[in-house]
Amino acid sequence: MQNPRRESRRDSMDQERPLPSVVERMWGREPVTRRGPRPRLDLATITAAAIEIADAEGLSGVSMASVASRVGVAATALYRYIGSKEDLLTAMADGAAPPPPEPAGMSWRDYLTLWTRAHRDIVLEHAWLLSVDRLAPPLGPRRLLWLDRALAALDGTGLDHGEKIKVASTLTGYALTDAALIHSIGGGDPTMENAAITGAADYGEVLAGLLDPVAYPALSAAMRSGVMHGAEGWVDDEDFVFGLNLLLDGVEALIGQRASEKQRASEKS
Repeated sequence: MQNPRRESRRDSMDQERPLPSVVERMWGREPVTRRGPRPRLDLATITAAAIEIADAEGLSGVSMASVASRVGVAATALYRYIGSKEDLLTAMADGAAPPPPEPAGMSWRDYLTLWTRAHRDIVLEHAWLLSVDRLAPPLGPRRLLWLDRALAALDGTGLDHGEKIKVASTLTGYALTDAALIHSIGGGDPTMENAAITGAADYGEVLAGLLDPVAYPALSAAMRSGVMHGAEGWVDDEDFVFGLNLLLDGVEALIGQRASEKQRASEKS
């Protein structure tokens, strides 16, 4: 039997925290009305059009007018579905995410390796995602499905819910940072404003000329050694795997620590 007090408190919270209309639509919870003509559009169609424009032209090409033109309606008609460009960006960030890989049958480490790489690749495919506020927590069904699958992969590791979410957040941040680095050094989207430095070797040469060996002894020695030449140090797959393994080694150590704590607690009881 449900607790009436708990249900009342939940209802009160729902009333105090109404969801933005765009989030309601992303979850298919918009109110259905039988009055007036049947809508010609839906949020998915609008979002797909905006993503196509952003992929081709960058976010600077995305406006209510450009999206309306792409779907063949007047700009004012979009406001029936999207309240602002900010709402449109929220929908685009979720709409750009494909279904996540499924963790069934994989170890937590193998799955999170695949998950982080796939997360990074989404941003490589859609460079404009780097310009969307990446500090905002996910609210859409697609991005939250990615989070769910990462947490599911950590079931049975002994980590608590908060630790699992922190692991997923850390790996997401790493994927975004690596994608941003690739875009900025030699592998970027031509629609983005790139620096004049177009490769790791160029970057190393610039730093070697800038750095004072007295003020920056360690970094200056590294740049003058030619470490940036050859394998394009910062943007190849080996570098990505190296950094990811450092993070996953830390997760593995934390899992081992929690197992030891559980064992000690069991021995004391």
